[in-house]
Amino acid sequence: MKKPLVSVIIPTYNRAYILPKAIESVLNQTFKDLELIVVDDGSTDETPYLITQYPLIYVKKLRKGVAHARNTGIAKAKGDFIAFLDSDDIFVSDKIEKQLEFFEKNPDYKIVQTDEIWYKGNKRINPKKLHKKAVGWFFHRAIKLCVVSMSTVLMKRELFDEVGLFDEKFWVCEDYEFWLRVALKMPIGLIKENLVIKSGGRPDQLSATKGLDYYRTLALIKLFKNYQKDLNLEQKIMLFAEAKRKFKIFYKGALKHGNLEKAFKLKKIFEQTFGSSIISPYKGLC
Repeated sequence: MKKPLVSVIIPTYNRAYILPKAIESVLNQTFKDLELIVVDDGSTDETPYLITQYPLIYVKKLRKGVAHARNTGIAKAKGDFIAFLDSDDIFVSDKIEKQLEFFEKNPDYKIVQTDEIWYKGNKRINPKKLHKKAVGWFFHRAIKLCVVSMSTVLMKRELFDEVGLFDEKFWVCEDYEFWLRVALKMPIGLIKENLVIKSGGRPDQLSATKGLDYYRTLALIKLFKNYQKDLNLEQKIMLFAEAKRKFKIFYKGALKHGNLEKAFKLKKIFEQTFGSSIISPYKGLC
């Protein structure tokens, strides 16, 4: 069997009601030398039946989160290039083709994303300036928030050799943690065309989870602890300042809502990493 050039991975969980649109947007790409891998993270709906209607690779597994699902897809993939598509998003028909053209013109890049159209329900919304997609070296923006959309990227497989896979300890914000590592290692390309249609505003989205700054703070702490040799002084200062800011946001909210276990757990990790004698990030919040 001929090896595909591109592997597209769709992780999904109980999305049978919307998954067909995502699948068909991949199968209808103008670029055809690809394989589609759907990784089912323990769905209990009609997803297994639905999948039988399409020419794709289906992997059913126990529910272990989206990071584990993406890693499972990467292990299964045969392509030299890897793309991801959230099961509630849609590719424009020439998305993959235009990204491969970008790599032909810019062979030194290992990853490229595109602009996208946002919908909340049936209403189109305009992203704010702070959500403008990253291009070039983007560490200073990556620590603030996600400026790379998982459904828009196409990356060379070798990227994972350099930055590693998704951290499966992050049930949410796994993308934020991953893009921090990417931003530290390499620049990202950008095609300024809306080649993805992003759908939001539903309660089954991970972004609707409360207390996300707990995981974002953990991601920043992890980067600070594990990548000392890669971080320059300016990056360490930026990282510390943002970790402190996100910690304060979560800690204050956790105390208010009685989430004491996570509040004090994060406080302990923060102190162990940065030292309470240097600064008291929870001062005035207790």
